[in-house]
Amino acid sequence: MQSPPVQVVSRRTVKPPPRPRERIPLTTWDLSMLCADYIQKGLLFAPPPFSTARLVGHLQAALADALAAYYPVAGRLAFDQHRDDTGHVVGCSVSVDCAGQGVEILEAVADGVAIADVIPPDVDVPRFVRSFFPLDEAVNYDGHERPLFVVQVTELADGVFVGFVYNHALSDGTAFWNFINAWARIARARLSPTGAPGALESRTAPLFERWSTDGGAAAPLVLPYADLAVLIARPTLPLPPQRERMLHFSAESLEALKERARQELLVAGDAAGAASLTRFQAMSSLLWRCFVRARCTAPDQEVVFHATANNRARLRPSLPADYFGNAVNAVSTEAVRASELLARGHGWAAAAVGRAVVAHKDADIRAHVAAWAPEPGLSAFRLFNPNGMLISSSPRFDMYGCDFGWGKALAARSGKANKYDGKVSLFPGREGGGSIDAEVVLAPEHMAALEMDEELWAAVSPDVQPTRKG
Repeated sequence: MQSPPVQVVSRRTVKPPPRPRERIPLTTWDLSMLCADYIQKGLLFAPPPFSTARLVGHLQAALADALAAYYPVAGRLAFDQHRDDTGHVVGCSVSVDCAGQGVEILEAVADGVAIADVIPPDVDVPRFVRSFFPLDEAVNYDGHERPLFVVQVTELADGVFVGFVYNHALSDGTAFWNFINAWARIARARLSPTGAPGALESRTAPLFERWSTDGGAAAPLVLPYADLAVLIARPTLPLPPQRERMLHFSAESLEALKERARQELLVAGDAAGAASLTRFQAMSSLLWRCFVRARCTAPDQEVVFHATANNRARLRPSLPADYFGNAVNAVSTEAVRASELLARGHGWAAAAVGRAVVAHKDADIRAHVAAWAPEPGLSAFRLFNPNGMLISSSPRFDMYGCDFGWGKALAARSGKANKYDGKVSLFPGREGGGSIDAEVVLAPEHMAALEMDEELWAAVSPDVQPTRKG
């Protein structure tokens, strides 16, 4: 269908309770996100048993309570120049100014759009889904003048879409979904007979103090630039055409992919690789090899697989699960010729992904941090080339646990942020049990070729269409 008009009918600012002003310095992992787009993720729901106006008020009240614990979300980025003894500017640091400036909730209406229009089976993600997310041109650097978090509640003909737009310099996806789930718990409690008090008391408080390599409190990281604006590379408009599809992999399909890779490795004599295989490796192998075929990559062209990895459990000592900041790196396989990748098969590619993941340990993470500071790059996740691919997000994020009081979401979707040819974002499958939804972004000609790939479609499971009852 044609992109429908989405009309914003109200805008509200939500602030946390007053508290002492605080500055939280951003460090390597946070600063590397300044050039990237805001996170844009959202959830599609059946209609609540009350009006949209009451729904927005309900979410607003619960969000104010959540911000009492997650107060940095309501702040702004602050840039500070640093000078030497002569007064010469030698660098700039960035922090979160936690002064309670506030977040925003927008109420919008999408006339004539139904749930079935948002999640049509076996076709591209409709372009109009992007209009459910505000701040669609913002990069994280803009957080010094824009809110770090904006919500758009869009009323549909028979449902509602709640779109979250979140500054990625503030935290990674793990912390982001922890925050959204905390907000949802408070919202559910507010609709219960006993009300909201205590909804967060039994939960571990988020840890805002940034990690440092020496184990102490992180000091402001001074970048060797007087003005970071010179480093911010915004996408050139208009963006090249893209197509997006959601591919569903059931738990059974993923297990079959893993077993096929395991058998191939055993035949090849790689017992260790076979023993350590995961379903993530098997799915990554499938997509990597199918992308190379879809792009008709030249046989001698080197190709690389990238994936984002959570550093929390990989560090020694490990970071708490409730660390609220960025703690991710991109891990990469060794470059391999396209012809070799395809000839060696599914099991070999899965093992190559596994080697890259296993190698990402404490020493490797610390080496990346040490190498970044002297020559900072603010485009860590724009590392694509026409022959690469990147898997980001995670099926471990509890997206479908975000019940705001009227039932489980029907689907999870994203906006146009941080998308390019070769990008894959992972979501948990709605039915759970280890199923995965993969959002695949490719150039139109590459997507058309992918749709003809028999190996891919033998593994993709039929769409699981949600019911309105959740």
